[in-house]
Amino acid sequence: MDKSSRIYIAGHRGLVGSALLRKLRSERYENLVLRTSGELDLREQAAVREFFRTERPEYVFLAAARVGGIHANNSFPAQFIYENLMIEANIIHSSYLSGVKKLLFLGSSCIYPKFAPQPIKENSLLEGKLEPTNQAYAIAKIAGIEMCRSYNTQYGTGYISLMPTNLYGPEDNFDLENAHVLPALIRKFVEAGRENRPDVTVWGTGSPMREFLYVDDLADASLFLMKNYSGSGPVNIGTGRDISIRDLALMVKKITGFQGGIVFDNSKPDGTPRKLLDVSLLNSMGWQAMTGLEEGIRLTYEWYMQNRPGK
Repeated sequence: MDKSSRIYIAGHRGLVGSALLRKLRSERYENLVLRTSGELDLREQAAVREFFRTERPEYVFLAAARVGGIHANNSFPAQFIYENLMIEANIIHSSYLSGVKKLLFLGSSCIYPKFAPQPIKENSLLEGKLEPTNQAYAIAKIAGIEMCRSYNTQYGTGYISLMPTNLYGPEDNFDLENAHVLPALIRKFVEAGRENRPDVTVWGTGSPMREFLYVDDLADASLFLMKNYSGSGPVNIGTGRDISIRDLALMVKKITGFQGGIVFDNSKPDGTPRKLLDVSLLNSMGWQAMTGLEEGIRLTYEWYMQNRPGK
């Protein structure tokens, strides 16, 4: 992939896609093909095929997806499985039909079994039952991994799959109905501080352990693997370190300057008890995450304060 290569970023306005766009532009890749969801509905097969037929991208970063936290996954499982299956199937198959040289599919760490041995190795895939709260989304992502593997086997394509851990950063979704835990916490603490509330309520017991990766580090890893990796098996992307939700909430409280207390709502689901990725494969290739959690949260908080609704 050279600087003049024609590169399509699917989902360039989302959390991951916008980070990929920043990274590629910073590395002076300028021949970028971009479409908003209003310009191209990736769920529509005919529209996607026509786009690939006319635009002929050489490389594809498949970052478009329907995503959300526990509440959204629980409430809208049909949308999560349908939309993600359609998006990935349309893009992967159209990439094959139009002769794309290499495609990078972004999955999710939620593809792994709920009680997978920790830290989770790539070969844990399909070795146990999934976490029920995001099963529909996970099955869709597993299908995308298998599509990449199957097309490589049958057609000799060069499609790779990345499994990032929990992501956060600029352009994240801070809508409390659909957000993942970290952006939701940032917004909750900011709003509680502005409204002088005595405390902030956090879902669950606070005991689950989670790993978090700053999204610009994911973009860096994605470009690195697009250049250096050609295997059909998925590659975990993460920091190799995790933190309890309780300690995460305390860190966000400190960064946002909230002075009140924290209440954990034990009636709400915790989800998977622990989810830490084994990143030894990626590290062995020569890549590791550079942004510490506290630094990344501070950068995300600063972005949110500059871009929050009603600012």
